[in-house]
Amino acid sequence: MQVHFIAIGGSAMHSLALALQKKGYRVTGSDDEIFEPSRSKLAQARLLPEQWGWFPEKIHPQLDAVILGMHARDDNPELIRARELGLKIYSYPEYLYEQTKNKTRLVVGGSHGKTTITSMIIHVLTQCGKDFDYMVGAQLEGFDNMVRLSDNAPLAVFEGDEYLASTLDPRPKFHIYQPNIAIISGIAWDHINVFNSFDVYVEQFKIFIEKIEPQGTLIYCADDPLVAGIALIARKDITSIPYHTHPYKVIDDEVYLVRGEKLYPVLIFGRHNMQNIAAAKAACQVLGISDDDFYRAIASFKGAARRLQLIASNEYTNIYFDFAHAPSKLTASVKAVKEHFPDRKLVACMELHTFSSLSENFLQQYYGTMEKADVAFVYYNPKVLEAKHLKPITPEMVKKAFGSKHLSVYTQTHELVEALKQIEWKGTNLLLMSSGNFDGLNITDLAQNLVHAYQ
Repeated sequence: MQVHFIAIGGSAMHSLALALQKKGYRVTGSDDEIFEPSRSKLAQARLLPEQWGWFPEKIHPQLDAVILGMHARDDNPELIRARELGLKIYSYPEYLYEQTKNKTRLVVGGSHGKTTITSMIIHVLTQCGKDFDYMVGAQLEGFDNMVRLSDNAPLAVFEGDEYLASTLDPRPKFHIYQPNIAIISGIAWDHINVFNSFDVYVEQFKIFIEKIEPQGTLIYCADDPLVAGIALIARKDITSIPYHTHPYKVIDDEVYLVRGEKLYPVLIFGRHNMQNIAAAKAACQVLGISDDDFYRAIASFKGAARRLQLIASNEYTNIYFDFAHAPSKLTASVKAVKEHFPDRKLVACMELHTFSSLSENFLQQYYGTMEKADVAFVYYNPKVLEAKHLKPITPEMVKKAFGSKHLSVYTQTHELVEALKQIEWKGTNLLLMSSGNFDGLNITDLAQNLVHAYQ
């Protein structure tokens, strides 16, 4: 099989390319720019394009498929050539479905928690010796790639993103997978550049439920009234399984799951993660994993990369990095760190980076999200608004939108770093939150420098 990737450098695209190469496919690709870590991984696999740009001559009749990334536009020269030749053109999710259409597909959807829930399921299945394919949106310890595809595995576990499939396919990705088992973790408005109202956004999850295969299963968070409400629309042939936040206790800064009279230690913390564990447990039960095996396996789960990831610490201070960028994610992450360390102050620092977060009409959704923090910083780069063709916002607008009296707003990275350096970190934790990197800031080096000042 010969497959060509248009925009091979994307986070998801390069992972799929590596998975297909490992499966024995002949893989080629193009892109106009590729960043780390995709660049190094493609280079190591000898899949890194020799030149940046688009080359129609790479598109030939012998190709079995062309996979189109979100970065590619409809006037892409390679895409035009593929159309002229009548080749099969797939979006990323379409090709994942094509590869797994004869397997049982478990798809995890939701505005928050889907990466962690997917990661938990993958971890437990691996610990229990199960054979399965997967796709997840974060790097996991012990896994060399974010995608695995095989000929023989009977099961595929996918993270179900609600963003659009490609420039040619305006469907949300999770509508394409047609799950046998679907999970909805929660619903909170996001991606306003695509879903311009909350009602339109909610409708995507209703369609997701409608896409469940006949005699399938819906697992949903009953702690979320909106999710519980739309779960009622599930067809009569679908088995609906509600879940609630798993009971837990915190004893001497250690977290334990409560199961009757027994306590089971886990390495992650926060009420939202106990809710994620409940979702993963319900899914694993459907897949035939016993409760005893689940609790044994989940005990060693350390979390997905960039999800409340501890990046530096000493006896006085912990510094975490979290992918949180949407309002519901900020609220959950700030609350988790503050509740887990009630005797320490918390400095919460987030970057407005996504289209939604930088939109004047969406900013009000962040009201109160940093209220649990003792000190709150918000950073954004005005040039990013220009690049995204958004109306300018001011620090005053941001501060008013968040509604926190402890909040300061920065638009220069060096000013933010200087403000962090001025804080007395003894007895204080730092939570850094962004779907980006604070405009190229070396976050790990910063964190190490801060904690070393108080060794």
